[in-house]
Amino acid sequence: MKKLGLLWCLFTMSCLAMLASDVSFTVQAPQSVVVGQQFRLVYTVNQEAKDLRVPEMPNFEVLMGPSVSSQRSVQIVNGSMSSSLTINHTFILMANEPGTFTIGAASIMVKKEKYTSQPVTIKVLPADQTSATNNASTSRTNEPASQSSQVSLSSKQLFVRQTLSKTTVYQQEAVLLTYKLYARVDIAQIGSAKFPEFKDFYVQEIELDPNRSWQVEHYDGLNYNTIVLKQYLLFPQRSGQLTIDAGHVEAVVRMVTNQHSGNFFGDFFNTYQDVKKELHIPAKKITVKALPAGAPAGFNGAVGQYQLQSTLSATEVNTNDAVTLKVKVSGKGNLKLAKVPEITFPADFDAYDPKTDNNIKASINGVTGSKTTEYVAIPRFGGTFQIPSAQFVYFDPADATYKTLSTQPYTITVSGNTVANNPVAGTTVSSGVNKEKVKNLGSDIRFIHTGGDNELKANVSTFNGTSAHYMAYVLPLVLCALLLAILHKQAKENANVVRVKNKRANKLARKRLKSAAACIKAGNKASFYEAAIQALWGYIADKLNIPLANLTKDNVQEELMRHGASQAVIDEFLQLLSDLEFARYSPVVDDSLSMENCYDKAANLIGQLENALK
Repeated sequence: MKKLGLLWCLFTMSCLAMLASDVSFTVQAPQSVVVGQQFRLVYTVNQEAKDLRVPEMPNFEVLMGPSVSSQRSVQIVNGSMSSSLTINHTFILMANEPGTFTIGAASIMVKKEKYTSQPVTIKVLPADQTSATNNASTSRTNEPASQSSQVSLSSKQLFVRQTLSKTTVYQQEAVLLTYKLYARVDIAQIGSAKFPEFKDFYVQEIELDPNRSWQVEHYDGLNYNTIVLKQYLLFPQRSGQLTIDAGHVEAVVRMVTNQHSGNFFGDFFNTYQDVKKELHIPAKKITVKALPAGAPAGFNGAVGQYQLQSTLSATEVNTNDAVTLKVKVSGKGNLKLAKVPEITFPADFDAYDPKTDNNIKASINGVTGSKTTEYVAIPRFGGTFQIPSAQFVYFDPADATYKTLSTQPYTITVSGNTVANNPVAGTTVSSGVNKEKVKNLGSDIRFIHTGGDNELKANVSTFNGTSAHYMAYVLPLVLCALLLAILHKQAKENANVVRVKNKRANKLARKRLKSAAACIKAGNKASFYEAAIQALWGYIADKLNIPLANLTKDNVQEELMRHGASQAVIDEFLQLLSDLEFARYSPVVDDSLSMENCYDKAANLIGQLENALK
């Protein structure tokens, strides 16, 4: 038994050694800190290691470290064994002067091998200015707050900034718009928000990281906790002085009220009150310059920095063999609005509708990616043909000039007779006749059989004059009349747009909720709440025959009451809309606003409204 136990231990240790992952040596530190603020610098390795060497840190004072902590875990799931080891080396640092400083790479030895970490850059922010701090602190209320009173907040403590990467741009040039929340108070939740509709702009929203965290930022003499609410790339569609409309964001602030409860503990502990604050986002102006006159021929509005490529599948083919020409426009700019240059094929080629593939991504650096158009053409005659060069013209705002890119001209040699391989001598195929499918031209014409031994025989029919003969005439007429009556009835019903929208409201709402359910499975929180909101608003718009743009909570409440819905259902509907809008922009929501609960409430409410509005 002892030998068996020893063998088992050796087997387990060997399995752990085999399952050990590759060596990972990383560093963690905050992106920004404040002068005089202590922070942690943590080096993490996933193997037994020794001889940690850290670089000089002249801009930081080492208060403590390194302190070493480790954690090991072993898991056996369905007979499969896995292990993990984490060793942390922690330093406590403090910065004494503002600036942006880089801590170089550290090194450590693992099994006689040396591993290095990445350098880390830390932005050190200046301390709060005394005058600004005093102004902000004097705005804090020192009066005890009752349940009915509101705790006041100054504009220095909580606000939303609307910032533009540029305030003067060319028409169709991208500008980054950022909405960021600044707070010197404790934010319990971020509520509903209303952002502009961006008239006169083509808009692409930037997808934000759902796990993004608060960052410290120094602004106007004070340090704030900040988080990005929304980011958009705006492409102005006309020149002149354009306005980005105002908006607002609701936030729930947890404030200290200094309200004592009258018991023993009230003298030692503060009480808190959640205060809802509506933050106004002022309108903003942007100057848009018109594109310079004298644009070259072929300019279709592309603005940015671009490259152009083209490839041909073959330069030597047989008649009726397809050739593929791909044209790729890549770069940075208004790619979605840019047009790929058109290719002109010879007249003796049958060209088919092109297919375009978009690979475009929007980020804070602009819209980047590519558009690839694939052209397919078939030569119908032999010979040597030229595919001329195509031009792509764009405006480069960096140097305010128009630039022209050209594809490569191609020469194609087509082997075969000028009579497109047709077995019938003297028969030619007209170029450009067939534009739908590629057909086998050698088998679409058949010879006439000329055998002389066959004799024509009379086919005597006994069908004429029978009942079936007459029914063959009458029955189609009856079916046509019936079909016309059904179509007339359906057209009459469809002419009543209000009735059609009313009948389809429930079906469309359920369809939208299915897309919301798919977001639950994918774990896409933002898309789920947006789809659920669209399902509810869309159902009401169709059911009450009110344009979606004219819907408000007030007129919805009036119309639902007029159509006989109960006040309880109306209140529940409006509350769910508010909850969905709140959860859509809040980084953290409680269980009552989880995606599953909201989905069940939305489906149940649509069912109740469908019964009430019949």
